[in-house]
Amino acid sequence: MGRTGEKARSLVAEDPAFAEALTVVLDRAGHAADEPTADGGTHTIRWADVSDDLTSGQWGRLIETGILYDADGDGFAVSDPDEIRAALGDDSVETTTEDEGSGWSTYDKLAGLGALAFFPAYWFPEIRNVVGSAANVLIGPFDAILPFYAVVIVLSVLTGLYSTLLQSNLMDTEKMGAIQEQMNEIQERRKEAKERGDDAALDRIQDEQMDAMGDQLGMFKEQFRPMVWIMLLTIPVFVWMYWKIGIRGGAGHIGSAESSIVLPMLGRMEWTDQIGGFIWVWLLWYFLISIAFRQIIQKSLNLTTTPT
Repeated sequence: MGRTGEKARSLVAEDPAFAEALTVVLDRAGHAADEPTADGGTHTIRWADVSDDLTSGQWGRLIETGILYDADGDGFAVSDPDEIRAALGDDSVETTTEDEGSGWSTYDKLAGLGALAFFPAYWFPEIRNVVGSAANVLIGPFDAILPFYAVVIVLSVLTGLYSTLLQSNLMDTEKMGAIQEQMNEIQERRKEAKERGDDAALDRIQDEQMDAMGDQLGMFKEQFRPMVWIMLLTIPVFVWMYWKIGIRGGAGHIGSAESSIVLPMLGRMEWTDQIGGFIWVWLLWYFLISIAFRQIIQKSLNLTTTPT
């Protein structure tokens, strides 16, 4: 399949509504039937011919991708209609769209359920003891040779590393960036139409916004997908620190020599002390280390975790 066919498939994968839009364009341009033009010439089409069935955003994307090209001022002509028809008739287009729309695999959903199953350990000491003891099988060897503040550093580096890797590999940042750009462009056109009092354009843009809401929902699902894996791996780590220090009614399993830390400008403080009355010392220490090392990891490995 040539470049035009691939562009058509890409548009349909991006938004299934483009399948209908391309069909309308082919029909109005005289390319609906799989036959050559009777006179051998080039059929042209104008915005007025399709404005009742296409949004201005769809029309603009067809021109932007080169599926429609300027026919020397006589309107726009369709590039390679045969390829477009072939792309629309390709079953893989529909399959790709469905696969992209579903987003989450069975493993992703199981990871989400597993993460939810760990949450009660934060509030119930009996469950916390079970999860903390199990996590201690892996974390205990570090704790045996390192002071507690160093163990927190190791844990924050490890969680920062796999969090960054999961976000970078499980999120399609280019797709998310394209959706954000599309929403920003719609908002800008809505603002301009409102300023000039163009009610017809506002109605069309409103329809575009409603269509784009599905893409935006897909973007949110894309962002949340790595989070379930991060929570599945990170919640046991936090529960272990709750269990180790003795938070929320727990007995605690930390020696008196390691029960405090000296912080700059704050002096010596117990791990269970609260700064400002709302954040524990150990949690602040963890987040400071984690944020710093996440930045280092992203820069050193050249990873992207935000829409591009």
